[in-house]
Amino acid sequence: MELEKNEKVEDLQFNNLKIIQNKKWFCFGMDSVLISNFAKNIKNNAKVADLGSGTGIIAVLLSGKTKAKKIYCVEKQPEMAQILNKNIELNNLQDKLEVINKDIMELELKPVDAVVMNPPYKKANTGIKNENKQKFISKFETTATLSDFVGVAKKILKDGGKLFIVHRPERLVDVISSLRENNLEPKRIQFVYSHEHSEENAKLFLLEAVKNAKPFMKVEKSIYVYNENGEYTDEIYKIYKGEM
Repeated sequence: MELEKNEKVEDLQFNNLKIIQNKKWFCFGMDSVLISNFAKNIKNNAKVADLGSGTGIIAVLLSGKTKAKKIYCVEKQPEMAQILNKNIELNNLQDKLEVINKDIMELELKPVDAVVMNPPYKKANTGIKNENKQKFISKFETTATLSDFVGVAKKILKDGGKLFIVHRPERLVDVISSLRENNLEPKRIQFVYSHEHSEENAKLFLLEAVKNAKPFMKVEKSIYVYNENGEYTDEIYKIYKGEM
């Protein structure tokens, strides 16, 4: 397999999995690692859709953390989808992962058991525009809004199917409102903070919703990324190693 200019292979240090990224484009971060771990209770032999898959980091990690039968990687950008296909080949996941190079709004898929998403965090026309097209689309709601992503999830989920989403706390009301408008009931939430023993606000939240479920949401123990020494906490190390 030949790598293009600016592409590099990173060892995920879990189950011998690796990921190819383009250094000039949007590279995966802690949020992708955390949501893949948060979603690891997906049932065995499940069919899963990863909406806005990018280069496939969440799907690749889920392939090692779950016993899902099939993971559909939906990615609109052709450049990203090309690397996504390379990552599937690199990890010998051709039987488990399938790339769908389409806009999520054009997605036609038989009902799935679970949907995972790490959608763009920022609304269109907010913040500083990034001149890099791939980064810009990954960060801002340009081609699809939060409501679009949630609406598609509702459309393709089975009754009782689960949605897993990672987002920023300032959009929490938007997320929950959109979920309930689409009969996706929030059932479990977990907040992520940068440092232990800090009074700073949460940086991310992880949320699980269930289609057509009754109201009741559990707030799980918060995750702290760094300890007082500026090193990863034991919890983060365990998540990276697949021990949690």
